[in-house]
Amino acid sequence: MDSPNPPTQSPNSVRSVPGSNQSHADLIISSLLSFPDSSPISISCSFDRVLDKALASASGDESVQDRLVDRSIELASLLLDSTKRCFRKRASVHNSNSWFLPPELTIKVFSMLDTKSMMQASACCTMFNKCAIDRLCYSHIDLTTSARYADKGIVSTVINRAGKELRSLKIGRVVRAGGSDSATPMLSGSCLSPLAYNHGFLGSRLRSLQLYNLRPIKYRSLCDALAVCQNITDLRIVGLYNLTEELFNSLTIKCRLIEQLFLETYGYPRTLEAKTGSSLVEFVTNCPNLTSLTLIRFGLTDEWARNLAESPRKLEYLNLSRSPTIKGRFLRELGLGCKDRLLKTLILRNCPKLQEKEVLEFCNSLLRGNFKSIRRIDVSSNRGLASSDRGKRSFLWRGWKKKDQMSHLWQISQCQVQ
Repeated sequence: MDSPNPPTQSPNSVRSVPGSNQSHADLIISSLLSFPDSSPISISCSFDRVLDKALASASGDESVQDRLVDRSIELASLLLDSTKRCFRKRASVHNSNSWFLPPELTIKVFSMLDTKSMMQASACCTMFNKCAIDRLCYSHIDLTTSARYADKGIVSTVINRAGKELRSLKIGRVVRAGGSDSATPMLSGSCLSPLAYNHGFLGSRLRSLQLYNLRPIKYRSLCDALAVCQNITDLRIVGLYNLTEELFNSLTIKCRLIEQLFLETYGYPRTLEAKTGSSLVEFVTNCPNLTSLTLIRFGLTDEWARNLAESPRKLEYLNLSRSPTIKGRFLRELGLGCKDRLLKTLILRNCPKLQEKEVLEFCNSLLRGNFKSIRRIDVSSNRGLASSDRGKRSFLWRGWKKKDQMSHLWQISQCQVQ
């Protein structure tokens, strides 16, 4: 396929030959193009003879000769550029006729690609380039696959291209399972500033926002961006270092339509400050549509964990994995007081202080008929669960599905009770 038109100098920018008009120039060029077929060597020799004769007639004036040479090079370059443009036009027409999808469907396909792949496709030909300019192609922006090259300017450009069609935004460096990407992050929280332009018009169109390892995150910039995302339903932030009361207060006031919330902290092994924890619980409580809540490495108390599990009426998925402080006391209270909840999945993976006796009591409560909505519990830990025997840990527990492994759970619970 042909490549998109590169920026070239307009033919009108070249000075015209004195005493000539456009029709005369067209006649000369037509005569040149209608030159009879001949060998390239013969044509090249003809050009050499004419140019040598013109230089000889310049009366030895080097400045005149230099201008003549420059003019010849300029005309040859214009002819080459015009030929390339005509070739691209013909190729574009051919591609349009041979491409089996109409432009509207091509745009739809492009809108399903990540931003990097879409930009690569747009560089294939003029037809794809024209389709890729459409706002719908940028309605779901995903720059995580090109985090090494995506800077603040690129983020701003694609957000502005999306305009009123902006629906989701994924930026940052995603840490892979086998290790982290060694590329130096080029983005920070301030890259979200375009969302606040024009009184937050672009931010109000956003439905999903996913931020991965933006460093350093300026919480003032992050809060300002979230403040204009009133209609967001899916929020994922990975790589928080300092959890602040200000962040959750901003979410409580502006982002009350969230249905899926995923927050992951790094390097925060201690219990949250009282004000921060209370702000977090207040935010979750004021999200009536929240169905999925994931808080990774959060230093939560058992009281906060119980409030988080009980507050949202529609909550179906709760993941508090890698919490360095949860002991599991809240599980017993959940089993006793939350019979009518919709919670289906509870994940407490790799919580070092999670106690085996609390998990066992919760499972016994399930066997007695409490919490009938539960379908899956995962309390697996690489280090095992904390046991009542000092220095010992239990490795019996792994993720299980209530429906398929109830008999196995009963055997384990009976063994532990005895």
